[in-house]
Amino acid sequence: MMNSSSEEEVTAAVTLGLLAAWALHDLEELATVPGWWRRNLPALRERCPTVPQAVWRRAGSVDGREFAVAVGAMAAVVAAASVAGRLTEGRSAVYQSALNAFGLHGLVHLAQAALVRGYTPGSATSPLIVVPFTLWARHRLRRAGVLRATRPRDLAVGLGFAGAATVAAHAAARRLTKG
Repeated sequence: MMNSSSEEEVTAAVTLGLLAAWALHDLEELATVPGWWRRNLPALRERCPTVPQAVWRRAGSVDGREFAVAVGAMAAVVAAASVAGRLTEGRSAVYQSALNAFGLHGLVHLAQAALVRGYTPGSATSPLIVVPFTLWARHRLRRAGVLRATRPRDLAVGLGFAGAATVAAHAAARRLTKG
């Protein structure tokens, strides 16, 4: 639906595309995380001695099944945000926050890869899908006149929400898979 002669429609590709881009990105993570952790955990522990051992133990204890369940839980969160975006023609604050968090999440993957000077799960699709999709969707929202101003506080809130959702997804997955 056109808002005015100078504004463009926010299509399903923009809103539901968030879920599609997320799914493609997380397919990479599903395929690589468990094996990558097994192979790299000893070197990471040595390289980052200030990280508490409890963090390393927890990271090392996540198996493929638990990780897959956590990804499924996050799928529900991303799907809800994408649907909120679709129903509001991109105006939803939840959708826009999720979109921003998704893009920042991609930048975090790239920073992780730079830190380890090599591949990390998620770093292949981040520059190919995550960051470009986020920039494209934000551009489309801006052209439609519905993109909210993004302040540093908004980005911090988005990342905080994404972090909390990730922790909750992993906690639920642990509970469901470990009994």
